[in-house]
Amino acid sequence: MATPATGANAPLPSVPTRRRNAELVMTLFAVGVFALILSLAGLQVDGRVPDRFALYTCVFGGLAATAHIAVRFLAPWTDPLILPLATVLNGIGVAVIWGLHASAGDGPHESDRQLLWTALGMAACIAVLAAVRRPAALQGYRYITLIGGLVLIMLPMLPGVGIEVFGARRWIGFGGYTVQPSEFARILLIVFLAGYLGHKRDVLALAARHLRVGEVKVFSLPRMRDLGPMTAAWGVALLLLVGTRDLGTSLVLFSVFLAMLYVATRRKSWVGIGLAMFLAGATVAWQVFWHVRQRVAIWHSPFDPDVYRAVGGSRQLVQGLFALADGGLTGIGFGHGRTAGLFASDSDLILVSVGEKLGLAGLMAVVLMLLLLAERGYRTALVSRDIFAKLTASGSAFLLGFQVFVVLGGVTRLIPMTGMTTPFLSAGGSSLVSTWMIMGLWLRLSDTARRPSSAVPNRDSAGMPEAGQRPGRAFFPSP
Repeated sequence: MATPATGANAPLPSVPTRRRNAELVMTLFAVGVFALILSLAGLQVDGRVPDRFALYTCVFGGLAATAHIAVRFLAPWTDPLILPLATVLNGIGVAVIWGLHASAGDGPHESDRQLLWTALGMAACIAVLAAVRRPAALQGYRYITLIGGLVLIMLPMLPGVGIEVFGARRWIGFGGYTVQPSEFARILLIVFLAGYLGHKRDVLALAARHLRVGEVKVFSLPRMRDLGPMTAAWGVALLLLVGTRDLGTSLVLFSVFLAMLYVATRRKSWVGIGLAMFLAGATVAWQVFWHVRQRVAIWHSPFDPDVYRAVGGSRQLVQGLFALADGGLTGIGFGHGRTAGLFASDSDLILVSVGEKLGLAGLMAVVLMLLLLAERGYRTALVSRDIFAKLTASGSAFLLGFQVFVVLGGVTRLIPMTGMTTPFLSAGGSSLVSTWMIMGLWLRLSDTARRPSSAVPNRDSAGMPEAGQRPGRAFFPSP
């Protein structure tokens, strides 16, 4: 009988390859996709390649190359798919924004601004990558990140600082520019929750009262003093809804907290209690706030003539549905269409614009790339051996995926519209820069997890152990 190899004859443990050259090829392909869509948009609108085609392609390609070089030196072991996926989505967004405004005769000002935000976003990504060398060290700043996140959330509520647009106070303004602080607050709150839940997960998972029917355990009820984190998160979501009238951000923040709580504890009871609290808060919001009732009415009866013609009514949603129908399978191109004159077609309804211009095939390709990017975030959580890294990566991946669901569900009338932006695609600097910062965090987390030095088995080598279990049992299955 053969015996296992030991000592010098034992096989070396496999380590991941760097695959930076593969990343470079895919990044160049992403720049090529950007150039192709931009040239097609110019040909369909003006019958010629855009005047700024060479400038846009060189600038965007230079930014992508700079990001790749930074990753090659700062995070050589990171996932090779994260940067190309983010680059191609960003490029599609810039090209579609150019085509929308060119067909409307507005000029290239908005696409110029989006290219500027792209440069700032990639710079922020590199800055995060350079500044965060040991992700676990962020746990020591969890209460500082909590305070910073709450301050950013409350800034738009301050008189003279916040700006109200269409009934919502999401922005602050200075020097002719507006910033949406909640986009950056979400990153800080995810870092806080990862540190807090990683520290308290045993208490939250094990300290519970069990409700039984005979000998069968049907529900685990957390102790009242352990309900504090969820109650605080619920209160912050309601405060955000009351103070800023921002339904989408409050929904996403509470959902991210609930998802991270489940990942940390694996307790279905927390999810049930959280959903009950959400339904209670939503019922109160519907009764108290007129804009919530208006959103529900637009979702429920968009084709009602009174709802359609009302100020801030359902015209935007209905025309968006017609635009998606017009797009068909392959799209109608950028030369004509409804979205060129539709409000927020380059921001809240950017997926509608993609569906009209590029068709169902193009829209599904974009959605699949967004979901694949979220999957890489979850894969980063799977391969991470640190509890804090797992929670940070899984929380931010849920944030990106759930945000896509909220936007796509809103424009297709699956759920009420919330006015949220689509990651990397929508016009605007706050969303784009903050999403690139999340990419920088993912690149660092992935590099830390995939390095050969971190591949040495330790007490948590198979994954984060379930709270209260022996370390040998994996919390996540091995990828």
